[in-house]
Amino acid sequence: MVGRAAARARIAKPAFLCFAAPMFRTALLAAILPAAAFAQQVAPTPPTSYQRAIAAGYKAAMYCSGIFNAGRTEAQIDQDELRGIYPEYAPIVPTLTAEVDRTRAVVTVAWDEKLPSRRAEWHKDTGCTTMPIGAAPPPIATSYRAAPGPAGADRRPWPLGDGGIAPKPSAALAGTISKAFDRATYGKDSETVGVVIVQDGRIVAERYRDGFGPFVSNRTWSVAKSLAGAVIGAAQASGRFDVAARARVPEWGSYPYQDLRATITTDQLLRMASGLHSDTAGNRTDALYFGGTAVTEQATGWPLEATPGTRFRYANNDILLAMRALRATVGDRDYAAAPRALFTKLGMTHTVAETDWRGNFMLSSQVWSTARDLARFGLFLAADGVWAGERLLPTGWVAASIQPSGPQPASGPGYGRTLWLFGPEQGLPAGSYAAQGNRGQYVMVLPSQRLVIVRRGEDGGSARFDVARFSADVLTATR
Repeated sequence: MVGRAAARARIAKPAFLCFAAPMFRTALLAAILPAAAFAQQVAPTPPTSYQRAIAAGYKAAMYCSGIFNAGRTEAQIDQDELRGIYPEYAPIVPTLTAEVDRTRAVVTVAWDEKLPSRRAEWHKDTGCTTMPIGAAPPPIATSYRAAPGPAGADRRPWPLGDGGIAPKPSAALAGTISKAFDRATYGKDSETVGVVIVQDGRIVAERYRDGFGPFVSNRTWSVAKSLAGAVIGAAQASGRFDVAARARVPEWGSYPYQDLRATITTDQLLRMASGLHSDTAGNRTDALYFGGTAVTEQATGWPLEATPGTRFRYANNDILLAMRALRATVGDRDYAAAPRALFTKLGMTHTVAETDWRGNFMLSSQVWSTARDLARFGLFLAADGVWAGERLLPTGWVAASIQPSGPQPASGPGYGRTLWLFGPEQGLPAGSYAAQGNRGQYVMVLPSQRLVIVRRGEDGGSARFDVARFSADVLTATR
C-alpha cells in the first residue's frame, strides 16, 4: 500500500493543471513529469480515419506505379518506395493489405470496415491514377489497354536510344560512384539506387543497386517540376503559350473582378513566387497525390497572403497551377498529349507522367522515370532545348530559367524557373544547376564541364544525400 501511495504521489497532477485548457495539458505533463509517469498518463493516439485513408491511398498508388510502370515486385516496393513515407502514416501502411488485380491493372487497399477500398488504376500512357473513394471500378476493356510493365531497350544509338552504351569509367570515377552506394560517404543511411554520368554527351559511368536497372523507373518526386517547366517551354515555342502573361486559371475568375490571384503570371508560378498561402513549407499535397482529390478541387483553392512576385515559397501548388493554366490555354486534347510528345522526341520512352482522376497532370511530383531518361533530360537542358537538330524550347529559355530573377530562398542554392542554382558557394563551377526531388532525386548539370550527373535515390526518414559534394568529386575524377 505504501508503495502504491508513493507512486500515486509521484504522478499526481499539480493543482494548476486542473485549470489549464485541455489542449495544453499534454504538453505540460510531458514537461514536468518523469518519462515513465508520462507514459502512464498519455496513451498512444490511434490513427485518424483520414490518416488511414491517405496511408491506404499511398500504398495503392505506390504498388500500382511500382508494379505496372516499373515492373517491380511487391516485396521490392515494401523495401523501398513504402519505406520513406511521412511519419504519421508509416505505422499504418504495413497493417493494410493490398490486392493486385493484374487482369484490370488495378490495386485496391482496404482501410475501413464501412467504406470502399482505396484504388489506383493503371493506364498505358498516363500510368496510375488514385481514384476517389467509391468510384466505380473500370471494365477490363478500358483500363487494360496494353500489357503493363517497363519497355525494353531502344536499339537506336544513344542518346535517342540505348545502342552503343559501353561505359568504361576510370578507377577514380568508379571509386567515387561506389561511395555513392555505401550509405555513408555522402549521407548517413542514404540509399542510392542508380547513378549515370554523362560527359561530352556520352555515358561514361553507370551503376544500379539490386532491384533497379537501366529500364526500371522510380518516382521522380519534384524533379517533375523541372519536367513541367520544359513541357510549358515547349508550348511557348509553339506560339500557343506565354509564361509572362497572367496564368489562366478558370477557378479564379477574371481580373479585375475582386480576385487578385488572377494577376499571378505563369512565370511567377514556375519561380515559386505566387504569393499564395500553403499549409506547410513545400506545400504537402497528400490529399491530391494519395487521397483521390483533383488539382482543380484542391490546388486552386489557396488564398493570397503576399504580393505576387515578392516572396519565394517552395510549393507543389504553384507548379500544379502552372499546368492548370496550360490546360486552360491550349485545350484538353493538346494538353493531354504535351508531356508524352516531349518525352518521345527526347527518347524518354521509360518516363510516364501521371494524372489525377480529372485528367490533370500532377507534374509537381508524380512522374516515373529512369536514370537514363533523366540523363537525356539533362543533356536537353545543357543544349538549351535543342535535340537532334530540332529546337524544342524557345531560344534562351534555359538561360532565363537559370537566372535568379525572382525572389530567392533564404539560404542554400538559389532558384530559377523550376531549376535549383548552384555555384562556388556549394563547391561547384559557376552556372551549375539541378532538377531535384524528394528522397534524393538529382539531375545536376555542369555546363562549363560538359557534365550531367544523375543520382536516383530512395532515401528514407532523415537521410540526406550531399549531391553538391558528390558532383564535385565526380568532376575531380573526370578531369
